[in-house]
Formats: sequence, structure tokens, C-alpha cells
Amino acid sequence: MNKKKSVKESPLRQIPSVDKLISAEGAEVLIGDYGRSAVVEAARKVLKELRLKLKKKKGSPAQKRELTQEAILKKIKESLKDKMSPSLTKAINATGVILHTGLGRAVLPREAQSGVKDVIEGYCTLATDIETGQRGHRDIHLNDLLCELTGAEAANVVNNNAAATMLILNTLAKGKEVIVSRGQLVEIGGSFRLPEVMEASGAVLKEVGTTNKTHLRDYTAAISEETGAIMRVHHSNYRILGFTEEPSAEELAELARKHKIPFIDDLGSGALVDLKDFGIETEPLVQRSIKAGVDVTCFSGDKLIGGPQAGIIVGKASIIQRIRKNPLSRALRVGKLTIAAMEATLRLFLSREKLDDSHPVYRMLSLSLKEVEKRAQKVAKELQAQISDKVEITIIDGGSQVGSGSVPVETIPTKLLRIKSASVSAENLARKLRHYKPPIFTRIQKDAVLFDFRTIQEDEDALVLEALLGLLKKGRG
Repeated sequence: MNKKKSVKESPLRQIPSVDKLISAEGAEVLIGDYGRSAVVEAARKVLKELRLKLKKKKGSPAQKRELTQEAILKKIKESLKDKMSPSLTKAINATGVILHTGLGRAVLPREAQSGVKDVIEGYCTLATDIETGQRGHRDIHLNDLLCELTGAEAANVVNNNAAATMLILNTLAKGKEVIVSRGQLVEIGGSFRLPEVMEASGAVLKEVGTTNKTHLRDYTAAISEETGAIMRVHHSNYRILGFTEEPSAEELAELARKHKIPFIDDLGSGALVDLKDFGIETEPLVQRSIKAGVDVTCFSGDKLIGGPQAGIIVGKASIIQRIRKNPLSRALRVGKLTIAAMEATLRLFLSREKLDDSHPVYRMLSLSLKEVEKRAQKVAKELQAQISDKVEITIIDGGSQVGSGSVPVETIPTKLLRIKSASVSAENLARKLRHYKPPIFTRIQKDAVLFDFRTIQEDEDALVLEALLGLLKKGRG
């Protein structure tokens, strides 16, 4: 008798069935919002997790409360909300890294956002010639713009710069040797190394020179009947300083012409404006590469161009034509959203005098120390007025970074909001900020959380203040 009573009182016996749950009054709203099949699936998942939890631990008052129909329906609702919410969301970048790879690199200009919105509201003229009504080529939307901005004869766009590099090599040097300086055998983000990209393209790497010095004669000596191309690769995310030497683009272009082989220039970030205008070290200009006589050059669309992720290829028309005919070109091509965003972004470079105001990347680069400090001070003042003395709120000197391999050894002077709480550790506060909606990403230094208002967009200041007030007023670790 006691055994029978014990079985009836078992917590597992108190768990309602899926049918009973979805027939309950509270489930009707969920079914209306998410659909019956989604609610049933979520109910099964929640009940399974609840059973496993009860088997691991003995019943307690807290666990008994979890067994009520109301509590289970609440968990089902939370499960559905999490499942239906996008994992890719807006974030606030308070790290001071302008082109933050983990946070999507460049902030798209408003014009680019509008361009994307225009083409997603219906059909668009992606690959149709308006004049003839026949099928055209999608490169037409970007070709003329890129040629005007760079001085190249023709252009092609693929999904990123690694793809651009591989496509060029596969087109021009498949099965042949490509001469590259040892000092330029870089590793890019995600542990992708140039030799591996080259191997995947079907080209054969021919290393010349040493890590710090490669002479023109090294390239000359390496040229043979097996040579498919000469390639120069920008160091991108590192610098070799001191006792160094490399031939200029002009020298390599002349050597390549003499031996009738293509000269490829992989610029990495690929700048269209001189970064010296912003008081920082310059990155290789695409225009200078073309002017030097390079046959084809490639660079990223989402770094210093500040557009969507893309690999941009510009150069001689005959070379670009060969690249377009490569079957890989179709596999690596970009879609209408990328083209719309890229076209709008590139147009901003036609008006250099307006670029600092219209382009988020260059607006952040051009922000004065005074402007950054003013915004940081405003938030600090609000915090100091509402938060207890247990929280240190100060403004300190710091350095912002361009990021994504651009200008790797130089920082831009900035002012940082520094928060140090006696009741909440820096790690815990940073974690809570990342779980905020929208998530806020910061830096941690000496048990304090740092906020760089150079990379926080101006309309996000109020959100940062709101998050800090909500988290620090609670004062829980």
C-alpha cells in the first residue's frame, strides 16, 4: 500500500502530458503566435528536460513549483521565444576597434542600408539590361564605379578577398609557379594561410628572398618556363621593421612585363583614401597599385572600403574577362544585397570632402579627442548622479584601433569611460552587458570595464547609459 502511494506521489507522475498542455487555456495563445507543430515540439523538449532534471535530483519545494501547468507553459513560451529570435542581432561596439571582425567589421553607411532596403522590397534589375530587356551581367552595377575610383580598366566582385585571391590564381596560374617573397606569406583571420589558399587554387608557390629582405634579383632568378605569375601580398596585420627591403610595385610590374607574365597585387584592406589625412599610418592605395602597372589587384570590400563583405578585383580588361569566364567566378559571385550595399558605399568616395560625415568608418576615424571626451563625460555625469559611491566612474586616456588587419601597429588617441564596481566584478559586468539587449561589447583592464565612445555610435549613448544604470543599481555580482 505504501509502495503504491509512493508511486502516485512521485514528481515524475505529476508531469502533464503534451496533449493536456496544448489543450490548456494558456497554450491557445502560443499556438496562435507560433503554430501548433512548433508548440508541440517545444512542449516535448521542455518536458524531456524536466524529467531529466527530476531524475537527477530529489523533489524539493522549488521543483514542485516547476511542475505546475502554469510554470511549464511559461517555460514553453520562453523556449519558443528563444528559438524564434534571431541569433544574429544588432550589437553596440564599445571596444574601440573600428573594423571589429567579430562584430561584423564596417558599420554600413545609411545610403547602403537604404540601397539594400530598396532591392529587398520586390524584384530588382540585378542581371537584366533595361535597354534590351535581355539578361545582362551583374558586374555592370559596380564596374564603372570601381574603374572611376581606382583607374582600372575593369572590375569583378566576389564574396571575400580570400576568394578573390584564389580566383585570380586559379585563372592565371593553375598548375604553374607563382613567385612570392617569404616575408609576404601571411596568415589571415581564421588561420587561413596564403600558401594554403594558393594550393587550393591549383597554383604552385615559389618562395624567394628571406623574411626581412627580398631583392628584385631574387624574383628575376626565380622566373622560368614554369612561372605563371609574380605576386605581391600586403603584410596586412603585421609589420616588418628595421633591416628590411622589398622591390616596389613599379619594379615588379616592369619585370613582369619584360617576361610577359601577369603581376598580381593582393592589397588586403585596400584603401581608396590616404589614411594620413586622419593622422595615422597609410595603407596601400588601390589607385597607386593600378598606376604602378599591376595587371590585377584585389582587396576587401568590408574593411577600409567600409561596405558589405566582398572581395574586389580590379585590373586590365583582358585579365578581368578571363576571371569572369572562370567557372569558379559563378560559385564565388555576390548577390543583390551585397551589390546594392556596395554600390551605395562606393558612391560616397566620389565626394571626398563629404566622406568624413557620410561614411561611418571615416566619421569614427575623424572624430576629435574633444568630441569623444564630451560624449563620455556626459554619460559619466549621469551615472555619477544616480549610482552609489561604491562604483568608480572616471574618464581615462586610451587608444582606438582601426582593426581587421589595417594599420596594425598604430592606435588613435581616445578617451575611455572606466567603470569599476566594488560589488560587481569587471568580468561579470562585461558578461551582463553582452547579454543585454542589444548586447554591448567592452574591454576589461585591471578589473575595470572600459567604454570607447569612438566606436559607440552617437545614437547608442543613451542605450549604454540605460544598461549601466540598470546593472549597477542592482549591485549584484
